[in-house]
Amino acid sequence: MTQRGKLIIFSAPSGSGKSTLINYLMQQDLPLSFSVSATSRSPRGSEQHGKEYYFLTVDEFRTRIANGEFLEYEEVYPGKFYGTLKSEVERLRNAGRHVIFDVDVVGGVNIKQFYGDEALSIFIQPPSIEALRTRLIGRATDAPEVIATRVAKAEEELTYAPQFDKIVINDILEEAQQEVLSLVGKFIAE
Repeated sequence: MTQRGKLIIFSAPSGSGKSTLINYLMQQDLPLSFSVSATSRSPRGSEQHGKEYYFLTVDEFRTRIANGEFLEYEEVYPGKFYGTLKSEVERLRNAGRHVIFDVDVVGGVNIKQFYGDEALSIFIQPPSIEALRTRLIGRATDAPEVIATRVAKAEEELTYAPQFDKIVINDILEEAQQEVLSLVGKFIAE
């Protein structure tokens, strides 16, 4: 019988480097699978349905919420939902894969509470709010008012960090990469 996979939860304010660190982990020789989240927002750039996200309409999202199909979900901004489909997680775990989550802080806390010791929750923290603002501006994907909203939200999200198993400060990327690789490697070997 295949051993069920464990869960690795990554949460962080937008622009903290969470996706960069997850991409690094996914390139290592570990039995990891990415949990593709669902969202009601429109695709950005070259994002594809089923690859980066499951893109659902607001109505589809609400129907799935009502049907209890989400492990966690949140209306992050009005009409902008994000969530994790239970079926996606169980499919991967039953195949013996360790599942990596890229979720907001509330979702991360909720998944950790649901799975307990089967999950490792890691909070990726920017070195400072000013560094975060600079990174968001540098991405050049959002208008100034969107960046201001994200920075304000980040300040609130930083208060969730103590609820995570581990906090990794992403100041020097190479050091943060080695730290997450070590944490995840030890966790899945247990």
